[in-house]
Amino acid sequence: MTSIPSPFDAWLASLDRRHLASLTPSEVTRALRALSSCYVERREKLATGGPLDSAGKRAAFALFYAPIHFLITERVVQALDAAAGVSHVLDLGCGTGSAGAAFALAAGARIDGIDRNAWAAAEANWTYRTLGLQGRAATGTIQKAPLRPGDRGAVLAAYAVNELPDADRTGLLPRLLDVHRQGGRVLVIEPIARRLNKWWGGWHDAFAAAGGREDEWRFRVVLPERQRTLARAAGLDPQELTARTLFLR
Repeated sequence: MTSIPSPFDAWLASLDRRHLASLTPSEVTRALRALSSCYVERREKLATGGPLDSAGKRAAFALFYAPIHFLITERVVQALDAAAGVSHVLDLGCGTGSAGAAFALAAGARIDGIDRNAWAAAEANWTYRTLGLQGRAATGTIQKAPLRPGDRGAVLAAYAVNELPDADRTGLLPRLLDVHRQGGRVLVIEPIARRLNKWWGGWHDAFAAAGGREDEWRFRVVLPERQRTLARAAGLDPQELTARTLFLR
């Protein structure tokens, strides 16, 4: 009997067909090297959209980072029991929608995303449809996004807060704390490297004062074949998936 692929596996197969239709794996690999360099060494480009400024980088992000963000978020949400009772997820800086989709799938919830990049928002809508989720991503900025999730809602900011200009990041923190006061959940996910997150200490203190928690995560994982092949070819070697989180239940 032929087994039915999981939504995640079916999404990965669709990603291959979508992004390798006009690019070769070698072209995506070269773009992934440039993309990883942008994230690690030249983060000043993030504010101007540098990571998504070419078709190759967009494909590399969609094929490599998006599945990794899905896997990390899925495991974090499960470990925190963050999805129980959630009916709506708002994903700030949603990118291609993978992290928010993982949260929404775990909760059986509606997902809405917002991202300043029009390509990313369109890709997020494709992600939601491919994974069978109800919801919509729109183009817009985090600082102008209405945050009214209600008592069964959750706000997710995955790999987004560190990319904000300092003033916008400072303005977002009290808005997220207000979401919690109104009965919503808040989950922030960022890379584990402390040198990239100089703002983290102040956010940790504010979340702790509101009854939240901070965690660091290391998940041993065997990446799917496409992502493993891209990683090796680009000189990356993710033996484990790591993240740090702030969570307000």
